[in-house]
Amino acid sequence: MIISHKPEYFMHRAIELAQQAAQEGEVPIGAVVVFEGEIVGRGFNQSITRCDPTAHAEVVALRDAAKTLGNYRLSGCDLYVTLEPCTMCAGAIIHSRIRKVYYGAAEPKTGVNESLCNLFAQPWYNHKVQIENGLLAGKCKQLLKSFFAERRQNKTEQAQSKKQDVAIKSEE
Repeated sequence: MIISHKPEYFMHRAIELAQQAAQEGEVPIGAVVVFEGEIVGRGFNQSITRCDPTAHAEVVALRDAAKTLGNYRLSGCDLYVTLEPCTMCAGAIIHSRIRKVYYGAAEPKTGVNESLCNLFAQPWYNHKVQIENGLLAGKCKQLLKSFFAERRQNKTEQAQSKKQDVAIKSEE
């Protein structure tokens, strides 16, 4: 049975996964793969916890979906991700035959759909991926802003604490 949900529903699920990533100290990016209205793959950034540079949210979700469906070709599946994909993830998306990618926030440093280039539109690929950008972009951006603001604050507090320790030791 095909369940009909709006794209926002699935992006909210990706946002929940991004929040889980943040709780684990990872950059808060989440992704879900949807087939016939059902989530068949889930992922969030796990590069730090897995010591794996390829454990981006998109790749983790694609692997989960491939395992669920028993096929690496995810034809007819859609991917919802909170941040514009990077080069590595774009390659995995194309090779897995994802039908459509919905993403939230643009990524000006590494994004390869609208920010740096449009890798998905290159003529030499044997598979074309549809893209919809800006889905719940405000919420997706805020997750990242909050995460990095907190991280900067923690670093500042640690630096101040070290300075105080040095000052105390020099007084002794």
